[in-house]
Amino acid sequence: MNQPSDEYKIAINYIEFNVKDIQQSKTFYQSLGWTFTDFGPAYCEFDSGAIKGGFAQADHVHSAGGALIVLYTEQLEHSLQCVKDAGGTIVQEIFSFPGGRRFHFKDLDDYELAIWSH
Repeated sequence: MNQPSDEYKIAINYIEFNVKDIQQSKTFYQSLGWTFTDFGPAYCEFDSGAIKGGFAQADHVHSAGGALIVLYTEQLEHSLQCVKDAGGTIVQEIFSFPGGRRFHFKDLDDYELAIWSH
């Protein structure tokens, strides 16, 4: 199998979500400390502090399946409460795994994400 050299490795650089309502998504993720840059009425970029991505306005949002995006926090219980307060649905309460603890939630567009901590 042909592998890229270190100079040409490919890495995840940006994550984009199709969302029904950009303002609603911004409000939800702002409660987790994210910041935003608007690029017109149908797109905004977010900055989580660790990675940048975008919210694209879409009529049809297909949130089931795909990769699980895992966020990191220093304060897991506080982050759990922030998700609940913002209207997120807890899919799996805090549990331990090798290396830390995490929980899973669905955002307002029904995307499932996880948040972990040491």
